[in-house]
Amino acid sequence: MSDQNLKENTAKGLLWGGLSHSLQQLLSLFFGIFLARILTPADYGMVGMLSVFSLIASSLQESGFTAALAKKKEINHQDYNAVFWFSILASACLYIILFFCAPLIAQFFDKPELIPLARYCFLGFLISSFGIAQSAYLFRNLKVKQKAKATLLGSVISGVIGVTMALLGFAYWGIATQSLSYILIVTLCLWHYSPWRPTFHFNFEPLKKMLSFSSKMLITNIFTHVNNNIFTIILGRFYSDSEVGFFTQANKWSSMAHYTVIGMINSVALPTLASVAHEQERQLRIFRKMLRFTAFASFPVMLGLLLIAHDFIVIAIEDKWMGSIVILQILCIGGAFIPITNLYSNLIISKGKSNIYMWNTVILGLLQIIIMLFLFPYGIRTMISVYVLVNISWLLVWQYFVNKEIKLSLWSALKDIFPFAFIAATVMTITYFITREIDSIYLRLITKIIIAASFYFCIMWFSKSVTFRECIDYLLKKNKR
Repeated sequence: MSDQNLKENTAKGLLWGGLSHSLQQLLSLFFGIFLARILTPADYGMVGMLSVFSLIASSLQESGFTAALAKKKEINHQDYNAVFWFSILASACLYIILFFCAPLIAQFFDKPELIPLARYCFLGFLISSFGIAQSAYLFRNLKVKQKAKATLLGSVISGVIGVTMALLGFAYWGIATQSLSYILIVTLCLWHYSPWRPTFHFNFEPLKKMLSFSSKMLITNIFTHVNNNIFTIILGRFYSDSEVGFFTQANKWSSMAHYTVIGMINSVALPTLASVAHEQERQLRIFRKMLRFTAFASFPVMLGLLLIAHDFIVIAIEDKWMGSIVILQILCIGGAFIPITNLYSNLIISKGKSNIYMWNTVILGLLQIIIMLFLFPYGIRTMISVYVLVNISWLLVWQYFVNKEIKLSLWSALKDIFPFAFIAATVMTITYFITREIDSIYLRLITKIIIAASFYFCIMWFSKSVTFRECIDYLLKKNKR
């Protein structure tokens, strides 16, 4: 593929990925505010305790084959068909196992009511298994627009269902049903948009060729989910439902923000980087452009959320969630670096080095678990602060391996990242001091957003940021068309 075609496809993917995830997060914000006002921290804590089990099961059912299919040079119907049937069989087996393990999960958290809730929530990964091959097809072929439509429709319908059930008094069952309905609708849409269809030909031979790569992706994904949900597990075991709920709520808003950036990048990063994996100079050039764009988007989004965290929580979901504010602010600092880590890992995967990706994630995950188990007596804020610090520091490890693969020096990476981080931090600090004397919390929130956004974009414009200008030029070109 020529540079121009690759650039055009990547730009389209970023545009649709950004639009999709931005709208999806706005919908999640809209429905999340309604749910948080109706439900209690304990309700969120109940569902939060089960999230890690569903995520691990989802990783097992997919087994890293989506990334393996995206990376594979030549692909045919048999490859997709093998992944499709394997996903369904694996999911059915996992659901049966977890169905009978539900009493043990409830016993661990000392919550008998988790038994029926767990068996209900775990239906989600069973349903999603029917769309894994279709999703892989759209992902490999950069069909970002189609996936965007699927997720947006799922967000709207499931959000309405969740809020309706909460209003009718179903408490945490409303959150669980919202999740299940989202998965079902997205899966149906993936079938609609993907032209690929399975056949009743059970041949798992193609999986053997992908197994070496995908198995490492599987182990990595499991440790990633454990690492991301270690707080929920520890808090659920040693703290109250409400404290789990405060963390779950803060983590939800932080995740919504950084996943907006990650989703935009992920829609194109792996397929694009994999397509030029054997052209080191070209891949380095493309990666650095992606790195600058990631920093350009991530730091203002996450530090901006940190700036408005107090006002937003109080206005949107009321004083009962005040316990989430400081947790959210700490998570926002770490969240600013998560999209960069994600991009680094995509580069490693595109080079076929799933073993590096696996061991890097496994070691980080084990380190996090040990640290959290040691720190839990010192309180939630201490745990989260150390967790964020360790994750940011681990970027240096990712940088070491990226440098080995494409010769990206630490100095070059810092030149791509630091200007955007510094400008965003400076803008948010100035905005805080300008607005801190405003008494009206509503006026203060709006003023913060307007001043911060204006400052940031003005600095980008007058500093002649290439990344910013390219975004503007592409959007203007798109509008003319």
